[in-house]
Amino acid sequence: MSRLFGTDGVRGLAGLDITAESALALAQGAALVLGRSARQEARRPVAVVARDPRISGEFITAAVSAGLASSGVDVLDAGVIPTPAAAYLVQDIGADFGVMISASHNPAPDNGIKFFAKGGRKLPDAVEDEIEAGLAAAPLRPIGAEVGTVNRFADAEDRYLVHLLGTLDVSLAGLHVALDCAHGAAAGVSPQAFADAGAKVTVMGNDPDGLNINREVGSTHLEQLRDLVLSSGADLGIAHDGDADRCLAIDADGNVVNGDQIMALLAVSGKRRGRLTDDTLVATVMSNLGLRVAMEQHGIELVQTAVGDRYVLEALGEYGLALGGEQSGHVIFSRYATTGDGVLTGLQIAAEMVRTGKTLAELASVMEVFPQVLVNVSGVDRLGLRGNQPIADAVAKAEAELGANGRVLLRPSGTEKMVRVMVEAHERHVAQSIADELAALVRQQLTVGAEA
Repeated sequence: MSRLFGTDGVRGLAGLDITAESALALAQGAALVLGRSARQEARRPVAVVARDPRISGEFITAAVSAGLASSGVDVLDAGVIPTPAAAYLVQDIGADFGVMISASHNPAPDNGIKFFAKGGRKLPDAVEDEIEAGLAAAPLRPIGAEVGTVNRFADAEDRYLVHLLGTLDVSLAGLHVALDCAHGAAAGVSPQAFADAGAKVTVMGNDPDGLNINREVGSTHLEQLRDLVLSSGADLGIAHDGDADRCLAIDADGNVVNGDQIMALLAVSGKRRGRLTDDTLVATVMSNLGLRVAMEQHGIELVQTAVGDRYVLEALGEYGLALGGEQSGHVIFSRYATTGDGVLTGLQIAAEMVRTGKTLAELASVMEVFPQVLVNVSGVDRLGLRGNQPIADAVAKAEAELGANGRVLLRPSGTEKMVRVMVEAHERHVAQSIADELAALVRQQLTVGAEA
């Protein structure tokens, strides 16, 4: 049987995969597990519930709130706020857990339900499995005064704004920032945060109607932000995704600054300022080889994890480190946040520009981006990749040819009948040639149509 929880909560097509009934049942299962400690202490569990502005979020939020309240949980409805804001508020008010209704960078018809444990941290797999198992158990049935309440979390956004501004040690006065809020959860809070920090702000993607979230805007569609930066003469552009846990950037010349480059410039800044614990950065195996090279040049150790910001978070916690993230723009400052925070990341980039007097292009130049080619081989048995000797031999041969000037990574998709072939090299044509050869071998070796 497939697992209900994916890499970031439960996600699917709203109204089909995620229904009012399934959302209510999932909330009841979460109340059983995540509210247990409070009940053992003879007190009412408290949960923060928030969403992004996609249209289905309204009925899903209502169902989740009903499931929680009917299980004896007091719900604080924070309305439309970014995912990192929800995580922060769980920690800030000492709530027992939190629920975020969002499908992140996915299109409007999709939605998702993700949970945060006490302290605003993502759930371990074992706890998610316990919630899933709880769906088969009888839900809690409190009556009378034991039934939970649902109340508006009136100052949710203000608390988050104060927190964001408290992370800055400089004013952003004199800086012109172009923002793309993806018609998502950051549409209100991100422009306000940058303006309150002193920046001149030009905004796009800040008119959500429930259906236009991520539509040709945001961190997965940077073309319009690039045009806005160039036409407005902004010093930099910041792009969020639908729930604002990502940040990608555009420099004043219109060049994309990706998550690896953002981590590189922030790590160098952190080391210089004595804020990079153990002079170590955490990134995933999908980060560009240029990030490792740059970190070596600046005396910074790089710890690499499996793909997924949850694994970055685990490594940050395990080693007590300060900074980590992904190429996609999830950047985690463990001093200030328990998850990736796109608004916080954008503010910190801008602050480093002010502190150093350098342009974003100059800051990003600490890292050379190696040409990277990614080929998705679909319709194959992704599980057959492990233990396939001809593929392993071909990978070893390619790695030997590339030496220190490149790398090869083959990774099965977590959800589809697909294997991802990624090759980096100093020259794009070399990377493309090796990637194409390996992709052809994967198609030949792995059984088409096999069960995934």
